[in-house]
Amino acid sequence: MRFEIGPRTSIFMEAWFDTRGNFSIGSDSVINQRCRLDNRGGITIGDNVSLAAETCVLTADHDVRTTDNRGRERPIKIDDYAFVGTRAMILPGVTIGRGAVVAAGAVVTRDVEPYTIVAGVPAKAIGQRPRELGYASGYRRLFA
Repeated sequence: MRFEIGPRTSIFMEAWFDTRGNFSIGSDSVINQRCRLDNRGGITIGDNVSLAAETCVLTADHDVRTTDNRGRERPIKIDDYAFVGTRAMILPGVTIGRGAVVAAGAVVTRDVEPYTIVAGVPAKAIGQRPRELGYASGYRRLFA
């Protein structure tokens, strides 16, 4: 697949990628089951990141403000220690900052600042996370 995958990182079954390449993930990170990763525009994920089940990461869309509805691709970056909750959606061109948290079901349309907790549709800041994070997100499950 021409992916760059760091040590002790897990990608669980039924994760869905749209193309070869254009994807890198650091060490001790996890992508849970049934995540959709549209990597056409490029996805970069750091160390100790967790994407919960059924997260949707989209790097491509259509520019509906053009007369021809042309497609476009914009990369997504998810920095170290970020956590993305179940069924959250991250839209094209977004950066999720270091240590940020995206609540379950949130739709992220804009960059999330480091250590910020966001929730809702569209996602809005609801809190802050401690800056002294030092855990490893990576884990393996039986029959993952």
